Amino acid sequence: METVSLTEFQSKIRRVLISEEEIREAVKKAGAMIDAEYDGRPILLISILKGSFVFLADLCRAIHVPCELEFMVAKSYYQGTQSSGMVQIHMDARADLSGYHVIIVEDIVDTGRTLNDVTKLLSTRNPISLKVVTLLDKPDRRVVDFKADYSLFTIPDLFVIGYGLDCGEMYRNLPYIAEYAEDAE
Repeated sequence: METVSLTEFQSKIRRVLISEEEIREAVKKAGAMIDAEYDGRPILLISILKGSFVFLADLCRAIHVPCELEFMVAKSYYQGTQSSGMVQIHMDARADLSGYHVIIVEDIVDTGRTLNDVTKLLSTRNPISLKVVTLLDKPDRRVVDFKADYSLFTIPDLFVIGYGLDCGEMYRNLPYIAEYAEDAE
């Protein structure tokens, strides 16, 4: 791994789009919405790794109905800047979904391909219900007809980092969402 100076690390943060406080408040509201909808019925939160792990940690603490956690790794493969449209599951959820209200927890809905395919796959496993909550929605990039059930923030077509989102596996630890400055020296 290449060493990166703090100055170089910080130089790639163009501007903060969503503050730590704004995220905290939105997650709290999402937790209250989920509590009201499920009213004590147990739920299963499925996190799509790696990007959504920070969001999942905060969201599950904001939820007061009984909940269990599962994890999946699903990725789209790209040729250049174009998605191949193929989604590969690298790690699948292991729970029998037929007894659960399932909520997929995602960091960002971009093209929609990955979540579209993941929801189709999980719906074949007969969950009681299946919903998607995403931290960020980027509708300008959508190439398939997909809409999350809960979306905390809608953002423009920018490359973003922080709060679990990365660039080259870095910046996940930022407590806010920022625009990445690709052209910064």
